[in-house]
Amino acid sequence: MAANRRPGRNHLFIPGPTNIPDRVLRAMHVPSEDHRSPSFPDLVKPLFQDTKMVFGSTNGTIILFPSSGTGIWESALSNTLCRGDTVLTARYGQFSHLWVDMAQRLGLEVIVQDEEWGTGADPQKIEEALRADKDHKIKAVMVVHNETATGVTSDIGAVRKAIDAAGHPALLFVDGISSIGSLPFKMDEWKVDCAIAGSQKGFMLPAGLGLICISPKALKIAEGGAGRNDRLGHVYFAWKDQLTTNATGYFPYTPALPLLYGLREALEIVKEEGLENIYHRHHVLAEATRQAVAAWGLKPCAKAPKWNSDTVTAILVPEGVDAAKVITHAYERYNLSLGSGLSKVAGKVFRIGHIGDLNELSLLGAIAGAEMALLDCGVKVTPGSGVAAASSYLRENPLHKA
Repeated sequence: MAANRRPGRNHLFIPGPTNIPDRVLRAMHVPSEDHRSPSFPDLVKPLFQDTKMVFGSTNGTIILFPSSGTGIWESALSNTLCRGDTVLTARYGQFSHLWVDMAQRLGLEVIVQDEEWGTGADPQKIEEALRADKDHKIKAVMVVHNETATGVTSDIGAVRKAIDAAGHPALLFVDGISSIGSLPFKMDEWKVDCAIAGSQKGFMLPAGLGLICISPKALKIAEGGAGRNDRLGHVYFAWKDQLTTNATGYFPYTPALPLLYGLREALEIVKEEGLENIYHRHHVLAEATRQAVAAWGLKPCAKAPKWNSDTVTAILVPEGVDAAKVITHAYERYNLSLGSGLSKVAGKVFRIGHIGDLNELSLLGAIAGAEMALLDCGVKVTPGSGVAAASSYLRENPLHKA
């Protein structure tokens, strides 16, 4: 008789939602309470200040919405732009495509710079487009920092230099959903105007809390357009409603209470480990994964090392192999959750997420499971090769700097 229960826990190695630390789970296990009580601001007010640290900002303003990251995209666009405004964006994966789709559906004109999947934003092309925009019709540049569909990270600092070199006043919007809290992010230094994050990635929380850090420039534009009839509509995602109420330590509508307690604990974890250690740890785990991929004789979807993401590796399977079957087999046989290929790379890649609360042994379990699934699905890799390569690298490269 077949067993109905799988022993042990599911091994979650998609690029989000990520593994949640036990102490965060415990922190969220709270009874319902009055979110209008006199003591509620004691929880809320410090969150706005402490969260800025993760964005690399002292000048920005934090808003926390009960939302996924997609809702935060919408808030950035709808609070700053008007119907018919033009935005410029690079498209090189499923999530950068979805941002294009949202902007168009909201009534914006979108100039799309299509790049090969496996590469990222091209700062030179962005600069050229902005230099050609003599009338400054382009109101914002939108860039996905870390494209999880292909395992590619773009250089936001270089994009900022391109905007400045063109002398263009466009706002800079950055989707940092799978980067903020895991990869170096410098909101103030890069002069990002809206940085977008989601709770289920580097913040090590369940999905459902959307975070945005807003520059003084973007806030001023939002406030200045409040009376315009052509401003994009927004109610639930209105910044003004949030900021007016947040100033007193409350929210304009019912907040995601357990997630706020979880965020407080997650921020304590970030402080304890230190952001530089977190960035280094993600890089080491990512490089160990890439060592395993090379040992298998496979290639990442990223076209060159400069594009490699330190939060997710998308791995190309050989011709004639269906990556979806590898993913399904890994789940059903080994209780291992790997990321699937999306859109143009569906069936061509599987993804190993190495983001969030992970260490060496966690990652080696995922590499071992992926290796077994590849072998079971007929991919000719040398048994033990990926694990050996990754473990050798990890032994030589501690997760934290001395």
